[in-house]
Amino acid sequence: MIVRDLVNTDILKLTKRKSVALIPVGSIEQHGPHLPVSTDSDIVSHIARQVSDKNGFLLLPTIQYGVSFEHHPFFNMSVSTRTLQKILVELCVSLSKNHIDTVIILNGHHGNQDALKKLQDKVSKMVRVKQRIFVYSYWHFMKRKFDHAGFVETSIMLAISDKVLMKKAKKGLIPDNLSRNELNRLNKKANKSFISVTKNGVWGDPTLATVKDGKAILSEIISNIVKESQTCLTGTG
Repeated sequence: MIVRDLVNTDILKLTKRKSVALIPVGSIEQHGPHLPVSTDSDIVSHIARQVSDKNGFLLLPTIQYGVSFEHHPFFNMSVSTRTLQKILVELCVSLSKNHIDTVIILNGHHGNQDALKKLQDKVSKMVRVKQRIFVYSYWHFMKRKFDHAGFVETSIMLAISDKVLMKKAKKGLIPDNLSRNELNRLNKKANKSFISVTKNGVWGDPTLATVKDGKAILSEIISNIVKESQTCLTGTG
């Protein structure tokens, strides 16, 4: 149920049923020469819509801006960790005042993770009713290793968007044969400056991406998030 498409009276009826609100959080940042800068927001919005439809959640508008300063001098439209966290805390407080006491934050960008920590503690200090807040990053719900504008993201985008420019797709940093120590070193370096580890803004190989693979990856992610959210909400499993 997409909140922005509903009228007030419908929402008021839904909030009496102990509804769950789902807030997707993405980013606007470079994704190599072949994917739009909206990639993270596009992917997390699609996944959130599917999860919402399957579980009957109230789907809130996607927060399009994330913490992507590490991509400078590549294009990014970023907010600080503190700003993103403040927005999410205030949205959760607002939802609580509207009698929605369970919120799922679905994250679509690695750089947002620090902003998503301890949200429930911060909200609890501002509202009397204890709100349950669950935070998921969608890539934790798939078996494949995550990338940036590589095989995984490109395949997913091929499955959901017509904005992919496959003729411009090029390999970036391929970490497959790196030792764990070397990979950890590069991850830390990339978190500060992405261009320092991959000159074209790509982590992985997008050239073999397909619609079929994208659909399979999405199916796995969505199925696992649906199951996880149901387990958390019911306290079973």
